[in-house]
Amino acid sequence: MKSILKNTSLQKGLVITVMAFTLQSCFVAKDYTRPEVTETENLYRTDNLPSDSISMANISWKSLFTDVYLSEYIAEGLQNNMDVRIAIQQMIAAEAYAKQGKVGYLPSISVGANATHQELSKNGQFGSIFGGGIDQYDITANVSWEADIWGKIRSNKRATAAGYLQSVAAHQAVKTQLISSIATTYYQLLALDSQLEITKKTIESRKNGVETIKALKDAGLTNQVAVDQNIAQYNSARALGVDIETAIFKTENTLSILLGKNAQKFERGSLTNQKIETELKLGVPSTLLSNRPDVMAAEYNLIQSFELSNVARSNFYPSLKLTASGGFQSLELDNLIDTNSLFATIIGGLTQPIFNKRSLKTQQEVALAQQKQSLLQFKKALLVAGNEVSNALFTYTSETKKFEFRKNEVEALRKAEQNSEELLKNGYATYLDLLTARQSALNAELNVIDSKLQQLVSIVDLYEALGGGLK
Repeated sequence: MKSILKNTSLQKGLVITVMAFTLQSCFVAKDYTRPEVTETENLYRTDNLPSDSISMANISWKSLFTDVYLSEYIAEGLQNNMDVRIAIQQMIAAEAYAKQGKVGYLPSISVGANATHQELSKNGQFGSIFGGGIDQYDITANVSWEADIWGKIRSNKRATAAGYLQSVAAHQAVKTQLISSIATTYYQLLALDSQLEITKKTIESRKNGVETIKALKDAGLTNQVAVDQNIAQYNSARALGVDIETAIFKTENTLSILLGKNAQKFERGSLTNQKIETELKLGVPSTLLSNRPDVMAAEYNLIQSFELSNVARSNFYPSLKLTASGGFQSLELDNLIDTNSLFATIIGGLTQPIFNKRSLKTQQEVALAQQKQSLLQFKKALLVAGNEVSNALFTYTSETKKFEFRKNEVEALRKAEQNSEELLKNGYATYLDLLTARQSALNAELNVIDSKLQQLVSIVDLYEALGGGLK
């Protein structure tokens, strides 16, 4: 009767102890909550503040980029680009850790078979009995399980899951950046094509101009200096054409790398046919938290460091481990698989760290510092994202205005060139007036193309800055 009461008391004590540990766990492993982020206020630095959550980032890149060649190259790049493939492998590695974290609650089980020979002293107590040696055989299974009293295993599971999600977001960030890089490079090629076309027309025009100025010299209306200056300007245009061809060659090589293929020439459309008709909607700044993959990756990094600080805090508390072993053991191999050879051992115990050369304290301090560092990185990612949106939007607005001014400039300078040529033929202007008008007109036409390019690139930058490209 006393034995029964004693066992009952022990059971009650054990239950009370476990309940106390369970209640205490609520105060050890905390749940993550997103911190207050005041950095999203006035993030875009614009008077045209959005009033809804709709963003152009929600538009698929297939709808944004209507050029057939560009769409084909983006799809090819997403499939073959080396950085994307590297990010996928990083994601696979993180997924493996996440799978390991999920099974942290399960026990560890191992099975082993051993054959042991022990040579004993013949003059010893057992050596005289066993003739100086013992052979022993066993098949043993071991089971070890740790109770998650303080939430350490749960926190580690969440940390590995956050690490995996961070790798997924990083993979998405590589993809959005790749889409932007392919589109920008493609538009640069189109702009270079247009500049080369204008330069070739200029070369032909200046070649005819040299013949004209020579005829004027023969007629006594000008001198050899004018002829030499026209020849120099003609060769300057030819050199510019070579520079543009070189830039096209290098830009095609850059596109080849982005597409993960050998360097080659690419088919493409024309700059004049490029139109992006998607309405430029920013969405409220808070949408960056769910649209920008780099911002999402920064938050997952914060979650991971938060959970690891939970783990570091839990290490200060005692751990409850249950271990068991059992199997067959025999001095004779023939008798190994026998009911008389069965054995079993069960051990349950609490381990409370007391002095560990300050390693636990150091781990906690490092974990907390890393958590604060992750929080600052998260806030910085938001500020960088807002800055990129602001810059892209302002650039687009500026280039749109500038484009109209550039077109007016070209129209005026082309008229000046024609008038200078007529005046020179009639002896009312000098060759320097004509040369200046020609060079200014060429530069203005090249600037118009560059302004058109910057408009397209700024839209691509805005799309990437808002987190577009995930769909």
